[in-house]
Amino acid sequence: MRGGGLWQLGQSVTRRLAQAERKAVARRCFSSEGDLKKTVLHDFHAAHGGKMVPFAGWSMPIQYKDSIMDSTVNCRENGSLFDVAHMCGLSLKGKDCIPFLEKLVVGDLAGLAPGTGTLSVFTNEKGGVIDDSVITKVKDDHIYLVVNAGCRDKDLAHIEEHMKSFKSKGGDVSWHIHDERSLLALQGPLAAPVLQQMTKYDLSKFYFGEFCMTDISGVPCYLTRTGYTGEDGFEISIPNENTLDIAKQILEKSEGKVRLTGLGARDSLRLEAGLCLYGNDLEQHITPIEAGLTWAVGKRRRAEGGFLGAEAILKQIADGPSRRRVGFISSGPPARGHSEIQNEKGENIGEITSGGFSPCLKKNIAMGYVKSGNHKAGTNVNIVVRGKPYGGVVTKMPFVPTKYYKPT
Repeated sequence: MRGGGLWQLGQSVTRRLAQAERKAVARRCFSSEGDLKKTVLHDFHAAHGGKMVPFAGWSMPIQYKDSIMDSTVNCRENGSLFDVAHMCGLSLKGKDCIPFLEKLVVGDLAGLAPGTGTLSVFTNEKGGVIDDSVITKVKDDHIYLVVNAGCRDKDLAHIEEHMKSFKSKGGDVSWHIHDERSLLALQGPLAAPVLQQMTKYDLSKFYFGEFCMTDISGVPCYLTRTGYTGEDGFEISIPNENTLDIAKQILEKSEGKVRLTGLGARDSLRLEAGLCLYGNDLEQHITPIEAGLTWAVGKRRRAEGGFLGAEAILKQIADGPSRRRVGFISSGPPARGHSEIQNEKGENIGEITSGGFSPCLKKNIAMGYVKSGNHKAGTNVNIVVRGKPYGGVVTKMPFVPTKYYKPT
């Protein structure tokens, strides 16, 4: 009886944690919006039990029949297929597309080899982050990038404004927004074995951060070995009319081990991987240096500047920022966005930007910003949740080791 009672109690606790996490994800990611856009897989999600919610103007699945906790673990153990067609893919072309984009982002795009990419950020005049983006140099005259759904309108307006000015001075650059294509993210240890069955391209020689144009099941696709889960995986840009067939094939060839996965687990996975979510951990008043993304500012860019906000960013690189993004493991209820961070004397030293219960570690994890000097791993803090302080400790990120596919 005691063992059975403990098992029932454990199941009850797990259910409550899953429900709490689902509500928390909804609070920090979703809002009520009318006239929602739908991806080409919308009906496919609904037919497979997807719980659809408003997200950045789109109707998107937050989870399916399994819990957010279960689907998070399955991604790390087997694999997940995410519909990320709400994100905005675009191409910049022309002999000056690289110098043009380097005025808006901090990365060394000229230094990229063709067919490789990098995470970078768009900055404003004060050095704050407008958005983060994976940017790929397809060729010297072709850049492909993907921006966040919630930032699409402001990003496109920002790019267009600067493009008009650049072209008026004789610059050769044009753009195309890939609304005719959808985007799937295939993530986890089974991602490569499953996808290899659908393409003749040798994925064993295709490393994290690389890009190619190749056929998948006879369909011309853009393939990038990347993702936002910390796992090995791919983002696949597919013509809209072929997306459903390819999604079905991926699920069938995995024999049920790769599951459709929603935005709830995607949020848990990126948090476990210590990755920023724009709108939570990145904002227009936060610089890439404060966010721990100094590595994204290319060496040549540090020497030459020439991007928006360069003066402020380069000064922070030289002098150090006044605050820093760090990770935490905490006791008590999971910390949520805007939870106050205190030192052991009870003094305010910062704020949580993302937090939750880690399905893989079975611990509370979070990230946030603290005043410099309080950012070293092992520093004890208190995190205030619903008016009560709970103990926490500054922890190195990622919380779960990453498994990006790289040359050995």
